[in-house]
Amino acid sequence: MIPYGRQSVDQRDADAVLDVLRGDWLTQGPTVERFERAVAERVEAAHCIAFSSGTAALHAATAVTGLGPGDTVVTSPLTFMASANCARYVGATPALLDLDPDTWNLDVRAMPSGMDALVAVHYAGLPVDLRAVRNRPAVVIEDAAHALGAATPSGPVGNCAHSDLCCFSLHPVKPITSGEGGLVTTNDGELAERLRRFRSHGVEPDPDRGGWAYRIASLGFNYRMTDLHAALGLSQLARLDAFIDRRNELAERHRSALVGTGVGLPPVAPSGFRHGHHLFVVHVRHRRRVYERLRAAGIGVQVHYVPVHHHPISADITLPPDGLPVCEWVYDGVLSLPLFPSLTEADQDRVIEVLRRTVDELAGLTDEPVRAGAPVPAAAPVPAVAVAGVRR
Repeated sequence: MIPYGRQSVDQRDADAVLDVLRGDWLTQGPTVERFERAVAERVEAAHCIAFSSGTAALHAATAVTGLGPGDTVVTSPLTFMASANCARYVGATPALLDLDPDTWNLDVRAMPSGMDALVAVHYAGLPVDLRAVRNRPAVVIEDAAHALGAATPSGPVGNCAHSDLCCFSLHPVKPITSGEGGLVTTNDGELAERLRRFRSHGVEPDPDRGGWAYRIASLGFNYRMTDLHAALGLSQLARLDAFIDRRNELAERHRSALVGTGVGLPPVAPSGFRHGHHLFVVHVRHRRRVYERLRAAGIGVQVHYVPVHHHPISADITLPPDGLPVCEWVYDGVLSLPLFPSLTEADQDRVIEVLRRTVDELAGLTDEPVRAGAPVPAAAPVPAVAVAGVRR
């Protein structure tokens, strides 16, 4: 099976982990600190704080900014549930903003007034243009789980040029991996200290009472990264640029081979932006049939994602009268093709050939009215403001 994504681990990575195993620290120690400094330098942020997962990073980001009951946190409907659940973790209410049909990211130009926070998801590795945010809320958090190594005209994703915090995931299919892990970057020193306390039970040293003493004044969790995981992440970070270059090369091969076919191509990065290409997401008719045929042929395509409001946990989110038409149209056809640095061109050519043949064979079916690559149907206009979770 050719997977949609996989880690690229070599002997240097294994040696880095082995060095930690032979040392004095296995849990959070000096390797975590080195990793944090290296990431902060790479993304041009003042601070980087490592966590046990990307979800833990999102939880921490919402918690340390003071969000809680009564607050509304807007995010994208086309994302993994953690982007919305991070609001629920602190007692806030998640809300959904419809997608920009040109980027498949949430349409920040339609941000309504009166919201308390925005969790901006960089879908598939294409950064949201946060310069375009209208009605900026008090808190802006970037969910950059897909976008380490991507860039905007304002610099690397993670420099928090237009946000308060930026969260990354280090899951094996992401741009680099630490096995499991997450990161939060920020330029705010007070937020950085709160993040460090939050990941470690809320512990604060209390040296006036003795070298052993500590105090816990706020709720925290055990969200610490280990030196073992940090060693792998630090080793991988040295190859981040090479990984992103390769992902962009493979994405361009996909695009060139599929242009003019019955396959809808994903949005391209605007001028001045660098795409992270965590995913290469095409848009097809008869998605289920295409998915099943490619899987049967040994090609591990995937769907990213079942929208947030389609899940039972979201039953309490009130959709606006116009719904989320762009999201619904995009979701109806999205299919993630294999894309990872070690993907061979021979395997990529096989993916392309099977996909093209399958789409051609299904082209005559008439049980699905929406044409792949079509704009949002005129019958479902994009509302000026499409927010779920806000009762009007």
